[in-house]
Amino acid sequence: MSVLDATLGADEVINRIRLLQSNGGAVGKKQVKQSDPELMRNALFYFPSWDHALKNAEIL
Repeated sequence: MSVLDATLGADEVINRIRLLQSNGGAVGKKQVKQSDPELMRNALFYFPSWDHALKNAEIL
């Protein structure tokens, strides 16, 4: 994946994870991959794993 493939900034990824969590949405990897593939793709661009993205969003 190149920089051109990232459609969200790292801070926007974190904000969207937090928003999803605060709205009662599922933040599990499989659920997010299905419900918001753009968020998942961008999270994995900036962070080594989905768990790392959740930790940065202070959810784990």
